[in-house]
Amino acid sequence: MDVNAAVAALAAIAGVCTGVIAMLAFRWSERDQTRPTRTSLHTDAVLPPGVDTVLSVLRSSAVVLDESDSVVKASSAAYALGLVRGGKLAVEPMLHMARDTRRDGEIRQVELDLPRRGTGRGEALAVSARVAPLGSRLVLLLVEDLTEARRIEAVRRDFVANVSHELKTPTGALSLLSEAVMDASDDPEAVTRFAGRMQIEATRLTNLVQELIDLSRVQNDDPLEDAEPVRVDELVAEAIDRSRHAASTKQITMASGGTVHLHVWGNRGQLAAALGNLVENAVNYSPARTRVGIAAHRVSATGGDLIEIAVTDQGIGISEKDRERIFERFYRVDPARSRATGGTGLGLAIVKHVAASHGGEVTVWSSEGQGSTFTLRLPEAGAVRDRSSVIPDDDRTAHNSDTDTDTETSLELDVPPTVIAAPEVLP
Repeated sequence: MDVNAAVAALAAIAGVCTGVIAMLAFRWSERDQTRPTRTSLHTDAVLPPGVDTVLSVLRSSAVVLDESDSVVKASSAAYALGLVRGGKLAVEPMLHMARDTRRDGEIRQVELDLPRRGTGRGEALAVSARVAPLGSRLVLLLVEDLTEARRIEAVRRDFVANVSHELKTPTGALSLLSEAVMDASDDPEAVTRFAGRMQIEATRLTNLVQELIDLSRVQNDDPLEDAEPVRVDELVAEAIDRSRHAASTKQITMASGGTVHLHVWGNRGQLAAALGNLVENAVNYSPARTRVGIAAHRVSATGGDLIEIAVTDQGIGISEKDRERIFERFYRVDPARSRATGGTGLGLAIVKHVAASHGGEVTVWSSEGQGSTFTLRLPEAGAVRDRSSVIPDDDRTAHNSDTDTDTETSLELDVPPTVIAAPEVLP
């Protein structure tokens, strides 16, 4: 009986110990599950309520650092700029700013030039970095990309400087010539000579002011507000008429060709000015007794057919280093020659803006000493194309005879623009 009682007592004690051990193990497991781990310190859970939402809508790149300089939160823009790599802030000056702010709680801001990732050309990325404390342990870094703003500011600064220079030249010449006319009032031949020079400078000044107005208009206006189907044949004929006198003076033959009855959609005045500038440049920069060709073709492209209008000359050509800059405002390949031909340096800039605002582009092929081809690509007016496909052949022939009056139509109508670009096509 005593043995059985002892066994029962031992069994009861063993059961109580097992229960106590199981309860302690359960409690230990619960506490271990709620204990923050090393990785959980770097998740969004440590951010104050609402901060994650605010950071997600900011336009600036955002990075949140903890007390060990590890990245707790970073926006996708921060990764794109290369600010965060391997869970760490990769920009040393910003890291020093974050440590100083964590130490004294002072907000800091600085502008930095960072190397651009993946270019290999040493291009700088201009950024503005602002560091502020976020709670007791975190630091918030906001980075704004200023590269485009700086580029626009540089363009505006150069534009003002160039305009001042270009306006100063003819106005200064007019002032000097007027004084010369007054001093030579007793010499009719000198007065006539100086008056002729004054007319040249006045014309140059007028052209410059007009092109400044045109450039401002194409930059600020939406050409599609007054858009309409525009016949390419009419644009070509108008561009030829605009340069006919200058071409005849230099005995330059102007030839038009390509596909007839093409239409583009846009502002007729701007398109005529753009094509007119291309043809005028081709005539001005071509030697005497050469040829200038204008040809239009339809080409297939993703999203709809395009109309290519190629203007080919046999002029001095453009070097490879200058080809990248010829569409900049006031840029001249040969400043002395440009002033001799009356160029302002704004014609190709206007062409570029017109093409871009109409959903197209302008490109250039050139070889020094052989000539150049400027190609204007514009979206085709599709609805007009469907209607023009039913025009009888007799009407097409009549159209050719009307639009090619006083011009030589020696370019093959079915030759693609890339072939027309070759100088040997225009002997």
